[in-house]
Amino acid sequence: MSSQPIELSDAELRERLTPAEYAVLREADTERPWTGELLDEERAGLYTCKACGNELFAAGTKFDSGCGWPSFYESVNPEAVTLLPDLSLGIERTEVRCARCDSHLGHVFPDGVGTPTGDRYCMNSLALNFTADDEA
Repeated sequence: MSSQPIELSDAELRERLTPAEYAVLREADTERPWTGELLDEERAGLYTCKACGNELFAAGTKFDSGCGWPSFYESVNPEAVTLLPDLSLGIERTEVRCARCDSHLGHVFPDGVGTPTGDRYCMNSLALNFTADDEA
């Protein structure tokens, strides 16, 4: 799938997403740690944006960071996500947004110890769909 930007109307997104998914993807909410259905997913496959289907993370880059959210050490390609400064909690963080539909996915931190990149993309399960390789 192309990361070419698209615009989705608020009405279309509210119809497509649950209220909790909408809160994360469009209002930058965060799901509670250890509650996401994709946290313990271990099958080979692909993670995509729940709002638009943009391909975001390969399952092979997922790792157990112990933070309570699905963590990845890199996106499928640099153009899949947009990184923005986030000072909303009074601390400097880097927000991760879908490059295709500009939905909030989570944050990236430079503390992915032992990973090839040193990064930890800390994502909300509510922002992602997962398709196992054997389901594709």
